[in-house]
Amino acid sequence: MPIDLYVAAAGLLVGFTVGLTGMGGGALMTPLLVLLFKVEPLAAISSDLVAAVVMKPVGGGVHLRRGTVNWALVRWLMAGSVPVAFAGVLVLRQLGDGAVVQAGIRQALGVALLLAASSIAAKALLQARRARRAALGTAGGEPVAARPFRLRPLPTVLVGMVGGLVVGMTSVGSGSLMLVMLLLLYPTLRSSELVGTDLVQAVPLVASAAAGHLLFGDFRLELTASLLVGSVPGVYLGPGCPRGPATP
Repeated sequence: MPIDLYVAAAGLLVGFTVGLTGMGGGALMTPLLVLLFKVEPLAAISSDLVAAVVMKPVGGGVHLRRGTVNWALVRWLMAGSVPVAFAGVLVLRQLGDGAVVQAGIRQALGVALLLAASSIAAKALLQARRARRAALGTAGGEPVAARPFRLRPLPTVLVGMVGGLVVGMTSVGSGSLMLVMLLLLYPTLRSSELVGTDLVQAVPLVASAAAGHLLFGDFRLELTASLLVGSVPGVYLGPGCPRGPATP
C-alpha cells in the first residue's frame, strides 16, 4: 500500500495543531485534501474521520495522563454527539448520489468551514478577555472571584448534538466549533482542561461518524494510512510544546 508523503506531511502539521490546541482537525485536513490534493469531498471526509479515530485517542491519552479531562462533561457531550454524528451521515445519503451528493457536500463543507473559522477567531477573543480578567486579579486590580464549576447537562447535550451533526456531515467541528461552544458555556474551565475534555469526547464522536462513513461513505485505505503516518506523531508531540503563560 503506497504512502503519499505529501499527505503524510500535511497530516503531521494538522496532528500537531490538534494536539497543541484541540482545534483544526477536520477544519484543516478536509479542505487540504479537497483543495490541495484534489480528493473528492466525500472521500476526504470519510478518510479523515477514520484517521481521526486513531489520532484523537493519542492526543486524548496525553491529556488523560496529565489529568486535564472533565469526565462529567465528556459523558453529557457523548449523550448528544454520538447518535447524532451517525445520523449526520444518513443526512448526507439523502442528498443523492454521484455528482449531486459531492456538490451538496461541498456546500455543507463550505458552511462548516465558515463556522469553524468564526469559532477560531471567537476563541482567540474569549481567551484574550479571560487573560485580561486574570491579570486584574493578580496585578494590583480588584481580585477576580473564581466561580466554581457547575455542570449544565441540557446545554451540554445540545452542544454535543450540534457538533455531532456537523462532524458527521463534514468532519469539521469536533475541535473548532465544539471547543468554542464549551468555552462560552464553561468560562471558568482552564484552557488545558477544555482542550483535554474536547479531545477525549471527540473519540466516541468521530468513531460514530466514521462508522457511518465506513458503511455509507467513500473510505479509502491508502489515503487514511498516509494521513495517519503524519498525524499520529504530530498529535502526540503537540501537547508537549510550551504555549506561554498558563491561562487560569
